[in-house]
Amino acid sequence: MNSNIRGYDIIGNLAIVKFRRGVNIKDKKKEGLKMLKFHKNLRTILEKVDRVKGRLRVHKTKLVVGEKTKEALYNENGCEFRFNVDSCYFSPRLSGERFEIARKVRSHESVLVMFGGVAPYAIVIAKKAKPKKVVSVELGRDCNKYARDNVRRNKVNDKVIIMQGDVKKVLPMMKDKFDRIVMARPNLKDSFLDVAFSKIKKNGKIHYYGFYNERDIGELKELINQEAEKAGKKIIINVKKAGDIGIRKFRYRADLRVLN
Repeated sequence: MNSNIRGYDIIGNLAIVKFRRGVNIKDKKKEGLKMLKFHKNLRTILEKVDRVKGRLRVHKTKLVVGEKTKEALYNENGCEFRFNVDSCYFSPRLSGERFEIARKVRSHESVLVMFGGVAPYAIVIAKKAKPKKVVSVELGRDCNKYARDNVRRNKVNDKVIIMQGDVKKVLPMMKDKFDRIVMARPNLKDSFLDVAFSKIKKNGKIHYYGFYNERDIGELKELINQEAEKAGKKIIINVKKAGDIGIRKFRYRADLRVLN
């Protein structure tokens, strides 16, 4: 990797680049032009200028070179997604994770995706599995606008339901319970497991994501067991790494089977 660049993500027609400290604008533009030349599908190079933060998981970028847009058109797992990279959190690094979850979904399952974003989990599940329905709940209004567009774009209107709002307010109003719940959860203190346990069927599966240092993985299991006990649920847990997010810090996925 070039010494001026710490890392980057390519999201369809866009690349979001993290430059090292002290790199001047002229050199940033040079690096951006090199990327446009090397990656023929790229039209825009953006610089990440703020970290992901808040309940909506948004960050800020600024144009380096190329077309003046923040809107990505991205393909993965045979699905196409359109969204604004500043107003909607999206990680192309979770493409394999979304496919793996979709492969776990059995025929005619009802699936709930909490913190659904622009509906990548919901749409990949709808396209790759044979669910009865997939409900995707997301707080951000802009993300929901794009989610609805993506549902139409991928022709899964008959399978995917998009709902806007806080999961703690929206889900208690629903009578439905689900065979499987995907908690594509932001890095917040609240686990939201109380909501998930209230909406899972007997013998249902919950896929819970948490962010932990490798040495602290025991805290994840302890948290889940405590929340299950509060909810009066008996569970079986299996934990696996689902991507790295820093030095010795990982995204973990806990697969829960809820026995009662």
